[in-house]
Amino acid sequence: MLLRTVFTLKRSVNLGFLLVMRRSVSVSSIAAIDVAAKDGELMVFVVAGEVSGDTIGSCLMASMRKLSPFPVLFAGVGGSMMSDQGLKSLFPMEDIAVMGIWELLPHLNKFRVKLKETAQAALLFRPHVVVTVDSKGFTFRLLQQLRTKYSQQGLVSPPHFHYVALSFWAWKGGEARLKGLSEFVDHVLCILPFEAEVCRLNGLAATFVGHPILEDVLELNLGKNNVEKGWKVQGSSDKFHSKHEISSGKEILIPFLEGSQLSDFSLKGATIISLLPGSRLQEVNRMLPIFFSAMKLLKGCFSELIMVIHVAHNKHVEDYINRVVHKCPIPVILIPGGSPHMKYDALSASKVALCTSGTVAVEMQLARLPCVVAYRAHVLTEWLIHYKTKVPCISLPNILLDSSVIPEALFQACTPTKLASLLMDQQRMKLFEKNKLWLLKRLLNCYAHQKEPFAIHHQRNSNPCYLITPQV
Repeated sequence: MLLRTVFTLKRSVNLGFLLVMRRSVSVSSIAAIDVAAKDGELMVFVVAGEVSGDTIGSCLMASMRKLSPFPVLFAGVGGSMMSDQGLKSLFPMEDIAVMGIWELLPHLNKFRVKLKETAQAALLFRPHVVVTVDSKGFTFRLLQQLRTKYSQQGLVSPPHFHYVALSFWAWKGGEARLKGLSEFVDHVLCILPFEAEVCRLNGLAATFVGHPILEDVLELNLGKNNVEKGWKVQGSSDKFHSKHEISSGKEILIPFLEGSQLSDFSLKGATIISLLPGSRLQEVNRMLPIFFSAMKLLKGCFSELIMVIHVAHNKHVEDYINRVVHKCPIPVILIPGGSPHMKYDALSASKVALCTSGTVAVEMQLARLPCVVAYRAHVLTEWLIHYKTKVPCISLPNILLDSSVIPEALFQACTPTKLASLLMDQQRMKLFEKNKLWLLKRLLNCYAHQKEPFAIHHQRNSNPCYLITPQV
């Protein structure tokens, strides 16, 4: 029975999606799910523009097929994971995976062409529902065009869902932008618990469905009682060492980099550092050379240093890394995207991680791996971010805690020397383990149970930042 109570994360999230379709989202008097039932099939036009969206979209597609009482047909744009679920993408998803302001300018013409192509395909497909996943620069323009074209043709528009709310809490004037979204977005599926309430207060229907990173947790910990243990993913370090023939060796003492306040660092055998340079070609092209330079500075500090590069499930990124990886004089192991088991085995074997994305820091917390978050962009994009943002950090745990629990090296401060120093700063790594990110733990538990109420508070007398706190 479709409406029976379900408890697994993947099913509960997407069952909620189907129920929301029935309850309140249709812009006509007949709910989209009921029209689909009458037609004998549910036609969904879905668009994702980057690797994280491809992952979310593929999970949504698989669960909708499993839960729907009638066949589900998909069309739209996605990556390899959505293709595995039967989507024939209109064009490679990587064509629209562009982030930044200045970085977008060389791609504007192609961006417009792909936008027009996608809108025309959606109109021809005549979907019962349109779902866009993140990539707001592209997807919001698409939804606007579709709503306008349906109106011009005198047709009833299908309901528009957008999965992953825009980060209104991070940008000046962010909440004001929510008021205009209701003109072309009918419902937002939020991944943080405080977002849905704020969206609703600004006239935008929204539902909290939880953070997609926890999909990996439940898959890897199937049958284990890890919720009470703080949502921990325990990979197999031994399996990783054995597979790649890495010796564990004996415990040794290694001196820190010159200028460090601490003198020694206790290690066992080969030292493995995980690098996560990003999922978009532009950011990997910008960040990986900086990461390589930092690793060269660290090479002399260890008896044996091995880099593990986690490669995003993006063909352009895969090709680029395969071309440049030989330029680094340090042994490298490549971990392909799309395999949570391989990823967490590698993280379990690592001493520390160097990350580009701010969100991936949540995965490092699940793996209990200390990390450093780094980011560079074009100088004009960096200036705009500095001027427009109201949070001083980019990693989600730091934003939620309003504290630099995870060290960050951003923009001009993101240099090889700075990154090497942070990676070797034992005091910060101990702080990471000791703190346990208790607030993030409560957030993850809330995602599992969806029972604990949350409220948004503005932190006074400090850097402006929204915090998640339990309601009293």
